[in-house]
Amino acid sequence: MRLVALLAGLTLLTPVVVWAQSAGEVERCFQNPAACASGGGGGGGGGGGGAPAPVAARPAPAPDYTTVLNSPEPDRKKIQESLRTLDKYNGPIDGNLQSEASMKAIGDWQKGRNTPAVGKLTPQEAAQLNAEAARAPIRRIDPTAQAAAPPPPSNADMLKALQARLAERRKAAEPKANAAAQALIRDLKAYVAADGKGVAGEQFTAFAKWYADGKAAGRAIGEIAPAIDDYGDAKTGAATTTEVKFETKQGTNAYSQCLMFAWIEGTPRKNAQTFSCDDVAAVEKWKTEQALKSAWR
Repeated sequence: MRLVALLAGLTLLTPVVVWAQSAGEVERCFQNPAACASGGGGGGGGGGGGAPAPVAARPAPAPDYTTVLNSPEPDRKKIQESLRTLDKYNGPIDGNLQSEASMKAIGDWQKGRNTPAVGKLTPQEAAQLNAEAARAPIRRIDPTAQAAAPPPPSNADMLKALQARLAERRKAAEPKANAAAQALIRDLKAYVAADGKGVAGEQFTAFAKWYADGKAAGRAIGEIAPAIDDYGDAKTGAATTTEVKFETKQGTNAYSQCLMFAWIEGTPRKNAQTFSCDDVAAVEKWKTEQALKSAWR
């Protein structure tokens, strides 16, 4: 019976010991949290004393670009002015931060800071940009350089310069143009002298018809005088357009008629055409078709 009573007493004391160890463990963790987290234990009991589970990391919030894009217009214009001060932007100061020029300027500024060049600003970046522009040195205009710069030419001066260039080009082209016109006049006079025979009629068929109609009406041709209308390089050679005035007589009446001859230099002449001097549109169309680059006008 004594043995049984002793065992029963020990059984009753066991929870007390366990509770005492748990209290000591609590005290140890309170005094030294690192020792508690490491799982070291004083005393006994290996049950349920593992390291705490790790806390899951919160995802980083998305960058706030909306605030700057929707900020008041003066604030958006100030950003553009700051970009201009930093030589990143040369567009209009209109407050449009979503324009191609503005987004490129913002991206260039971000790239220079080694941050992602997204072309949009967070409020923090906008403040940093404005602060950086405020610290930029003011560029001052050198008054001596400004005074030395010549004034822009007036319209009258530009017109005179253009006329001078055209005169030089025409002077250089004049010998060739005159030679082409005089060769045509020789062929026209030979055709008239041969009473409607020769290369002038073969090359300029409209002229041949005009001559035949005049002859049938009793008109006779007297003096023939050229006046060069245009001269220059075309896609297939040198092109010439020349006004030719014919003094014609019919009975006792004398009057002047004008024909426009156009051709590409060659032997024989190419793309030869004859127009009325009044048919300016047809003459200009011929020049366009020949891709004439004028050295005369």
